[in-house]
Amino acid sequence: MSKIYRIELEGELIGTTRLEKADAPMGVVFGEIIFNHSRFSYDFFKSYCQSKNIEVTDDYPEDKLISTRTINSLTIKNKEGIEITGMGNKISGLNSEGFEISIEGVSYPFYEEEFPHHVREYQNKFK
Repeated sequence: MSKIYRIELEGELIGTTRLEKADAPMGVVFGEIIFNHSRFSYDFFKSYCQSKNIEVTDDYPEDKLISTRTINSLTIKNKEGIEITGMGNKISGLNSEGFEISIEGVSYPFYEEEFPHHVREYQNKFK
């Protein structure tokens, strides 16, 4: 059974993720966001990024699609309250299909300790 991680923005719980996808050699994990309120949508993230001067890499208002650069006030924590840190936490997605959160550059050995299943899955590709 996969772990559930808390996603907080400026200390407020906005949802959870299982960080079910990975690029283990690069120290990357990402997963679907299950928001705890419907206000967290394209419009919310576009407005938030504009107000905080956070770069948006993709923005298609007609499709309600957005992809952000690092949002420093966005944190992901495991059930013990330990923050999963890397070189950046980003959000991307569409209102109609959902959003993902990604954490890039999580350092080893922490990555291997927190996500042993992703490391095993990667290693099994070469057996």
